[in-house]
Amino acid sequence: MGFDGVDAIDDDRVADRLRTDHAALSPAEARSVAATLLADGAFSEPYCEWLPTWYELALIAPVRYGDRRLRRVAGTVAEAAGVTVTAPRFSRPRDVTIDGRPALARVSGFRERFLLADALLHLEWFVHAAAADGIEVPAALVERTREESLSYYGGDRESLSPPVRRFQRLLFADDAWVSRVNDRYDLRSALFGVWQRILRAERERLAGE
Repeated sequence: MGFDGVDAIDDDRVADRLRTDHAALSPAEARSVAATLLADGAFSEPYCEWLPTWYELALIAPVRYGDRRLRRVAGTVAEAAGVTVTAPRFSRPRDVTIDGRPALARVSGFRERFLLADALLHLEWFVHAAAADGIEVPAALVERTREESLSYYGGDRESLSPPVRRFQRLLFADDAWVSRVNDRYDLRSALFGVWQRILRAERERLAGE
């Protein structure tokens, strides 16, 4: 998207220092890592609330366990560098109305809810992580993306404007991240496979519009 500040953090150097000695991270690098870990941990429980009840009940225990683990690691990284980082607060269905109605009034089925949740919560995740990295995301674009995406995935809007469509297409590219995690840790997770297929299909669809 051409945002200012995208080169402020050297990802390769950060990854190398995390592998060898997290205490070697600079304050800016530690803030980036800790903010991302906290966002990752806080992301999943609200996400579950956007999906069918059976999905939420099946995953809530491992999701909360993962959040606790990530918070501990984030705290260790932040403490070593002497920085303070807070977890973001992600939107839940009770917090949101879409075109004047409750957030989930016009969506049904796993895929539709999954896309609505990702379009909103991944945007919020990115804004939090970008701020920690020193990336300047225009507030007007964030607000426009939120408004259009909610109406498009959960309301009456028929299409996204070109800048919002491009932004969401890039956000939906986390299908590659899901695939890498599944492969790297040899999870062989059918659920990860479902996530990946939904995300990839939506990214490709947006690219084709």
